Amino acid sequence: MYSVKNKKREIIIMKRIIFVLFLGLQFLFISSCKNENDKSHLSVSLTDAPGNYDAVMVDVQSVEVKGNSGNTVVLNTNNRIYNLLNFSNGVDTLLATGDLEPGTISQIRLILGANNTVTLDGVVYPLSTPSAMQSGLKLEVNKTFEPGVSYIIKLDFDANKSIVSLGNGSYQLKPVIRTIDTAINGSIKGSISLMGVIATVTATTNGVTYTSVTNTSGQFLIAGLPVGTYDVTVTPDLPLLPVTKTGVAVTLGVSTNLGIITL
Repeated sequence: MYSVKNKKREIIIMKRIIFVLFLGLQFLFISSCKNENDKSHLSVSLTDAPGNYDAVMVDVQSVEVKGNSGNTVVLNTNNRIYNLLNFSNGVDTLLATGDLEPGTISQIRLILGANNTVTLDGVVYPLSTPSAMQSGLKLEVNKTFEPGVSYIIKLDFDANKSIVSLGNGSYQLKPVIRTIDTAINGSIKGSISLMGVIATVTATTNGVTYTSVTNTSGQFLIAGLPVGTYDVTVTPDLPLLPVTKTGVAVTLGVSTNLGIITL
């Protein structure tokens, strides 16, 4: 016979299962926020110095980034044929984007296809490429990326210097590219004095609020912050009280460290 005692036992077991599931979901949420915030974001764009041609068509297949550790990351690339002359005099276009592990990247590799041409006086000429470029055009960068900061690297393609006349009516593409890098935002990081306590962290400026949470080690990072001055509030669960730090400055390419915040 089904007893009241059995029913109570089932309720207790069910509550324990729900509690374990809740803790698991909370851990996954915190881990995903931490992993996302710990990344650096890179955008690679293309611009050009004006050239004395009707058109310079460059077949971009992919963009890769290599770190000092030797790891290579293939960015999400808008692979197509670009007319360089459309992106001169300060105009640029987005080539590729991606998230990277923080640290120093040593090189950007631009992989070009075979459909490169130059148009001169209305005539289209194919642009051959040196065999050494078939593995990709290597551009030295040596830039250190901070976690939670977004960067833009512009590839300034000099069309005039990049096209070589071979003297027999044919032309060769030997790209001359200058890299221009810049950070477009900053971040705020820190930790709380009590490990195992989950707290909401907000950074507010001019009525706009950005939010993150602490991880199981008490650390937090609010990424992608525009330059400005912020009020940062750490709000743990009751009975602990919120703590606010005012006048926190965020600058380009810097992760502002608040240190340990005592609750």
